[in-house]
Amino acid sequence: MSDLAQIIRGVLIQVREARLLLPNATIAEVLSFATPEPVDNAPDWLLGRIRWRGWQLPLVSFSRFAGIAEEEGGLGSKVIVLKALGGDTRHPYFAMLTQGFPRLVTVTEAALATLDDSDEVPEGVLARVRMNEDEAIVPDLAALEESVQAAMAAAA
Repeated sequence: MSDLAQIIRGVLIQVREARLLLPNATIAEVLSFATPEPVDNAPDWLLGRIRWRGWQLPLVSFSRFAGIAEEEGGLGSKVIVLKALGGDTRHPYFAMLTQGFPRLVTVTEAALATLDDSDEVPEGVLARVRMNEDEAIVPDLAALEESVQAAMAAAA
């Protein structure tokens, strides 16, 4: 394989008490935080719904979902719109609360190492990694998406 085949464009996203590493291709847009519309009977990590380009998107607090920290939107908070991976054409996007703008990074095999944690990883986390000097969490976006869909269906 060539060196170019082993380079992935990623983003580091700050959430409360953690930094997430995602492929850049999963992000559709970054928005300023606005208070979401509440969703009745939703888990505490489902903050509500936001409007985006004619869609009603569920807004998720990843820190709450993973049990890392309490997190609420406010001054300086951003929302990233993520492309859903499940292929459901009725729900092609969902949103995640962040603390500031994502930072573009180049991910190479040489720069990325899985941290050997003795602790069990939290729900919704695939791995804890170090990329150069940055420690980050690789979220399980498929599991998060499934949980969002289940929570939205239960709340309907």
